[in-house]
Amino acid sequence: MEIKHSKNENRTTLSLSGRFDFNVHREFKEAYMAILNDSVALAIEIDLAAVDYLDSSALGMLLMLRERAQAANKQIALRNPNHTVMQILDIANFKKLFTIA
Repeated sequence: MEIKHSKNENRTTLSLSGRFDFNVHREFKEAYMAILNDSVALAIEIDLAAVDYLDSSALGMLLMLRERAQAANKQIALRNPNHTVMQILDIANFKKLFTIA
């Protein structure tokens, strides 16, 4: 998986592409921890447009990010999931936990 960062004022976007699974745990954590430690960033968007595979460990990583973002008083949103990824998010009831657009 590839992770790209982009900033727009106080919002940072992590654009993910490829397989989002346990193999990227360390890389994903390092990416979001840098944002959580950035006092300027008030919101984090996870762009899932180019994610073609998402497993249960990825769901766990998103939940961990959510927990840490709340502790750091930062908003989090999931953006642009394709149909397959959206189905997985629906099954996991992530609409109740995240803003998804």
